[in-house]
Amino acid sequence: MPKASTGSHPDKESRKKKRPEATLDLRDESLYFNRELSWIEFNRRVIEEAADMTHPLLERLKFLAIFGTNLDEFFMIRVAGLQEQIYSGVTELSADGMTPAEQMKEIRSRLMPLYMEQSRIFHHDLIPALRKEGIHFHGLEDLTAEEREEFDQDFVDNIMPVLTPLALDPGHPFPRLLNRSINIAFVLTDHVDGQKETKIAVLQLPSALPRLMRLPRSGGHHYVLLDDVIRANAGVLFPGLDFREAHVFRVTRDADVEIADDEAGDLITAVAEGIRQRRWGTDAVRLEIGPDVPRFLTQFLARSLDLETADVYQTDVPMNLQDFLVLMQLDKRRLKDPPLVSRTPTELTQDGANIFDVLKEGDVLVHHPFDSFTNSVVTFLKSAARDPQVLAIKITLYRAGGKSPVIDALREAAENGKNVTAFVELKARFDEETNIAWARALEQAGVHVVYGLVGLKTHCKVCLVIRKEGRNVLTYAHVATGNYNLSTSRLYTDVGIFTARQEFERDFVHLFNLLTGYSKHRGWQHIGVAPVNLRENLLGLIEREIEHQRSGTKGHIVAKMNALIDPDIIRALYKASQAGVRVELIVRGVCTLRPGIAGVSDNITVRSVLDRFLEHSRIFRFRNGGDDAVFISSADWMTRNMHRRVELLFPVYDQAVKKQLKDILDAYLHDNVKARMLTADGTYQRVRASKDVVRVQHALLESSRRRR
Repeated sequence: MPKASTGSHPDKESRKKKRPEATLDLRDESLYFNRELSWIEFNRRVIEEAADMTHPLLERLKFLAIFGTNLDEFFMIRVAGLQEQIYSGVTELSADGMTPAEQMKEIRSRLMPLYMEQSRIFHHDLIPALRKEGIHFHGLEDLTAEEREEFDQDFVDNIMPVLTPLALDPGHPFPRLLNRSINIAFVLTDHVDGQKETKIAVLQLPSALPRLMRLPRSGGHHYVLLDDVIRANAGVLFPGLDFREAHVFRVTRDADVEIADDEAGDLITAVAEGIRQRRWGTDAVRLEIGPDVPRFLTQFLARSLDLETADVYQTDVPMNLQDFLVLMQLDKRRLKDPPLVSRTPTELTQDGANIFDVLKEGDVLVHHPFDSFTNSVVTFLKSAARDPQVLAIKITLYRAGGKSPVIDALREAAENGKNVTAFVELKARFDEETNIAWARALEQAGVHVVYGLVGLKTHCKVCLVIRKEGRNVLTYAHVATGNYNLSTSRLYTDVGIFTARQEFERDFVHLFNLLTGYSKHRGWQHIGVAPVNLRENLLGLIEREIEHQRSGTKGHIVAKMNALIDPDIIRALYKASQAGVRVELIVRGVCTLRPGIAGVSDNITVRSVLDRFLEHSRIFRFRNGGDDAVFISSADWMTRNMHRRVELLFPVYDQAVKKQLKDILDAYLHDNVKARMLTADGTYQRVRASKDVVRVQHALLESSRRRR
């Protein structure tokens, strides 16, 4: 598969020659990758995993579906934002010097080869491989006369009553089609007074019907797509008209709905309205069409959606590939990853031990999904809910998921008379509806629910338990990089720390007062808090490494995160590299820092690891003259995390936990199977094993199994 640079202009490569530090402008656009193109490179790595035969077959299909859902979100948020800038006449340049219009043009240029690669993998790799495993997809032309008759009858009896074909004419304007829904456009001929008139109708596939329809054949698993069945029976839908052709299409809409929480009298009502707008009422940003769609129909659909030709993407892969993940339910264990078996940290397995007594002996690190979320976080909350000495629980909730044992534990605590406060972020994008549902359930159980801060998203992940012990009131905390979400705890890698260190008490109390009341507290003793002092703390930590390097003590920074975009931090890292500090970055997704530039970033390396679990943990290590300073954080190094979110930077003081986190970072730095290194020209090159093969996620799984 061809590689593409994340940089925007090849002619800028000449600017990257070594220049004297005194004359170097670290704001020079040639020193930065384009954010949107860097994201496309991340999704290129996702699709490479779909082509990787070391993954089981159905897992490869899952990666291909993830590629599609990632692309959806990219258009709904990032492309929508660029289109809005263009329509509003914004000419502000990106960090790498591109206008919004130039970025849109380059985005399409980079995406078209990925659409082609998606098609190749699906049709030439996965479908033949699935067929060999007894999983077959059929067109209607493949069916026997008897099978076709059964499907036709099933259509009339069970499918047609659910369908609502919509005529398009002066009396029936183009409908507001649901965001990301599958639709069919029908081209018909009507005979009126001896004249032939072309008519167009559209139909939105109802979500109540299964996309993959089982074909009752013996010898394997056989499927027909619902859209094919409907198209084949178009004549029944439009009696009296001549059916000519039918084509599948899909609309992606702007989902970056802003909630004016400073103007909304009822935030829940405002968020609910935003959800409705995202589904129905926002502008279209992309039109996907199937193969062989006639030009007049493409133009008609694009015009009806107020889209340009450049916003139309043609694909011969079934749209909404996530519908195919129903195949994961098949009893085909050989085609899937081995079942995940998480361990319970040994510190939490002491028979009859009270978890609060355990934490007094030392902090406890959990590394999900290798460590069980249920047997650590949920146990902590349930213990707090049932412990008669616990007075109160305070927790931030960003994404808790659907049916949640965390929510159940909080409700139980409230019912047991504890003072429970849950700070709920209603504006967690794409999870707003779920958050509203369980926020109301918590309120009904007696939990004091507090909703978002004006102008900020609360993204930190912290739970505080207040316990009466004799004459003292002590605090126990859990701080994490990931959400209080059981489902994602089995899909994402995240770290969390349980601590009974009382030196954190004042900071945590002030943090929750900041969230729930009026507070302009600035005297944070241990933690970094965005938007107050997080950026300042990070820049100070980087500057300290520079000072160590200049004083003759080796400076070294290792940082693992999901994205690196913030220009101030990038410039600080460039300065560290120029001073000789070794900087090793593990960045899963977008990275706009350009490594390997002589005299600027030649001491910086950037690697990305993609494997079975989505890398989500944020861990930072600063050598600090040999006395390592180690942190975990809810924040990526992005401008939004520094200014527009409430985030937490948590220092690790327990020496055993500090060593565990350093070992985790070292393990990722040694991956030579799923790691890719970012080069100065923007391409990612796989790290190749010279001797010992290290696949970090597999190694962590094996370590977890051995320690169970």
